[in-house]
Amino acid sequence: MAHNKHHKQLVFTVKDRCRVCFTCVRECPVKAIKIINGQAEVISERCIGCGNCVRVCRQEAKVYLQQIDEVKQLLNSGTPTIACVAPSFPAEFAEIEDYRILVGMIKKLGFEMVTEVAFGADMVAAAYKNLYRQNNSKGIISSDCPAIVFYVEHYLPELVDNLAKLVSPMVAQSRFLKRKYGEELQVVFIGPCIAKKAESEEIDYALTFTELRDLLQQQQIKADVALARDFDPPYAGKGAIFPVSHGLLQNMDIEADITKGDVLVAEGRINVKEALNEFSQGSLNARHLELLCCEGCIMGPGMSEEGKKYLRRSCISNYVAQKFENFDQQQWEADMKLAETVDLSTSFKQMDRRTNIPSSAAIAEVLKSMGKNEPSDYLDCGACGYDTCVEHSIAIVQGLAETEMCLPYTIEKLHQSIEKVNLSNQELATAREALKQSEKLAHMGQLSAGIAHELNNPLGVITMYSNLLLDDVTDDTKRSDLQLIVEQTERCRKIVGGLLNFARKNQVRLQETNLEQFVDRSIKSIIRPKNIKVELNVNMTDPYVFLDCDQVMQMLTNLEKNAVEAMPNGGTLTITLTEKNEDVIIAISDSGIGISKENKEKLFTPFFTTKEVGKGTGLGLPLCYGIVKMHKGKIDVKSNTDPENGPTGTTFTIRLPRNPQ
Repeated sequence: MAHNKHHKQLVFTVKDRCRVCFTCVRECPVKAIKIINGQAEVISERCIGCGNCVRVCRQEAKVYLQQIDEVKQLLNSGTPTIACVAPSFPAEFAEIEDYRILVGMIKKLGFEMVTEVAFGADMVAAAYKNLYRQNNSKGIISSDCPAIVFYVEHYLPELVDNLAKLVSPMVAQSRFLKRKYGEELQVVFIGPCIAKKAESEEIDYALTFTELRDLLQQQQIKADVALARDFDPPYAGKGAIFPVSHGLLQNMDIEADITKGDVLVAEGRINVKEALNEFSQGSLNARHLELLCCEGCIMGPGMSEEGKKYLRRSCISNYVAQKFENFDQQQWEADMKLAETVDLSTSFKQMDRRTNIPSSAAIAEVLKSMGKNEPSDYLDCGACGYDTCVEHSIAIVQGLAETEMCLPYTIEKLHQSIEKVNLSNQELATAREALKQSEKLAHMGQLSAGIAHELNNPLGVITMYSNLLLDDVTDDTKRSDLQLIVEQTERCRKIVGGLLNFARKNQVRLQETNLEQFVDRSIKSIIRPKNIKVELNVNMTDPYVFLDCDQVMQMLTNLEKNAVEAMPNGGTLTITLTEKNEDVIIAISDSGIGISKENKEKLFTPFFTTKEVGKGTGLGLPLCYGIVKMHKGKIDVKSNTDPENGPTGTTFTIRLPRNPQ
């Protein structure tokens, strides 16, 4: 009958401590880890209890099932309880030179007896020896490690028949004790293994060595006050060497002869998986496979973290040597004679928990989403916790992993996000500057409108009476003076008209226009030297827009003339037409000297000009600004005066809606 009770959740995640490192994914031999929002959760039904994730997590985010409170309650109940201590205890409690002190400390907790599981290892070794001698062809997999058993049952169920139908030393010890002292006896196992907590119903509770340390500390039991007590019978023999590699074979008096190749020893999650997979494929002809999921039980997850492997092996060797100095061979043989009457058989079940492999199309789609379009894009760096990019993609399709676990992909996304943020910051800075300029120009526009209205009436009167006087006067000198008054008054009226346009008080008369042809006419209407080249670049599918042709022509020619004047030594005037959504974009660029930063802030201010006296009124760009605003558009300028920062020149960008109405 099988006594498997592997339905408990053995490992838990402390979410507050879990950091996005995926070490547990990397170390889990069966990938029983599911990543949710960057945090690793153990999938209980897939877990084999090996404890690798607990051992490797530096943040202590993985914790295993604790049974200290249940054991304390059992000890306080008065029920006869025996402690069965695993043979790896000398490697854990190396600081206690006399093992009898440790036995005394454990008894002080309230255990009626403290026995060595090493005797159970002696029993199992004898059974394995007979099994090995009887078997000539079929490979037998040792079943003393529960994590190995769970792995075979769940992930290589086709090998269940190859598992040795023998119980582990822990269960063998329990059966012997209950045969000798009665079935009502309660048994608590103490050892280095987490999987033992779910191995068998024949054990009431299983504590790890670290739990035992905590329990001793809680009860304030220290080595310097404990009485030295020897283990209670049955006394163990060579079973004490069981927790180290080849320990079972040595107890069986069998050596792994390399020339025969009929015995295979493997330890550690990687080596064990490789051995079982090769054996499953028929590549190995071994008669016996001794497998330990940890690197020997002395490196189990229930041991203290700071222990060193070979120092622990030395502790085991020293203990065994000390033990055999006063070994009672007759008593051991008598106990082993009784042990022959104990049934050590068990059975195992096929409980296939392998997941289905997704379709190639689904895997390829996930790979493509991470920028892995070709096999050459598969880095297989292992940062995600999976050995290959394909394995990671399979886990994503299965819902066990996330794309963000791919470090190169996440870094690339981060770089893109940073670029977007930088671009957004630049756009925000430009928008702030434009808003600042708009507010300033709005106030200036209100002032200009007020001035224009106040000047319009007296200028009209001056013009009217100057013309009347001009008609009546015949004296040439006086006519010349009056003619000057009329001309200057007319100039003032044009300036006032410019101020009104800047203040956006005029109406626009929209008509549908082919923008490409319209801009081409504007270029032909300006005078330019031969050393200035003009380029018109058009990237539009629909060139038709609604605009006030007279005003926009005035704006374009003004900007084009300014561009020509900015290139006294020649250059290139480039006009680019593009479209975006329902807007058209006109970019007018020159390769001239550029505009200084201090002048750039004043460009649209009325009467500001960098031209010589008499060559400009300073109303050209303010007028352009007013025309753009009347069309519900935007105007922006970028300029560079320093050749070290790239080509010098200025670009005015005008963005207009296709139909302002």
